[in-house]
Amino acid sequence: MRPDSAEYHWVELLREGLTFDLEGLAPGPSCEFPEIEHRFDLESVPTEFRFESIRLGLGQHLAGGQKTIPIMRGLVALARDLAHHFEDATAIVWPPAKSAIGRRFFESITTAWIDGGAFPALGLTAFQETIDGALQSVGLTYWIGQELRIEAPLSSDKVAATRLGVRLINQLILLGGLHDSERIVAPDGSRLVMRPSRNRKYIRVWRE
Repeated sequence: MRPDSAEYHWVELLREGLTFDLEGLAPGPSCEFPEIEHRFDLESVPTEFRFESIRLGLGQHLAGGQKTIPIMRGLVALARDLAHHFEDATAIVWPPAKSAIGRRFFESITTAWIDGGAFPALGLTAFQETIDGALQSVGLTYWIGQELRIEAPLSSDKVAATRLGVRLINQLILLGGLHDSERIVAPDGSRLVMRPSRNRKYIRVWRE
């Protein structure tokens, strides 16, 4: 429904000159409950039987800016502020990664990013194991148009591979993706190769 519809209810929020829309408020229609596959700092996955959802999105004049880092940083900052002020908020869902993030954890990781720290890869992206044993990011495509794949056997230690993935995602966000092969040194001193796949949809990483 369009904002000029009599049945449409929303709140327009302003932050640092940017406008955002908050939808799903009573007495208007509720928002469709988001699909969730990954959770961070939550004992269980939120369900539509226990929770209601509202949606925070870009205002009309920001249409097309959903992948612009300064605009998305503003959106995330506003979501952080809302989570901080409304204690009934249990989780923040990031649809591109199908992730649900506990309120306190979301405040912590996003504040660090907004203040100039590392990108919150555990939350605004997620990781899953593929059928061939690789550890692959989920939702990184939203930010850079590519997903990260840590190939086996480098991915055999899932904890270490996830830590490596978090570091690499932060670098890739800063670079805006990877177009050519690169060699890097891992935290343990081993030498790694990063290379785009043939279809450019993935960034593959393995030991040299």
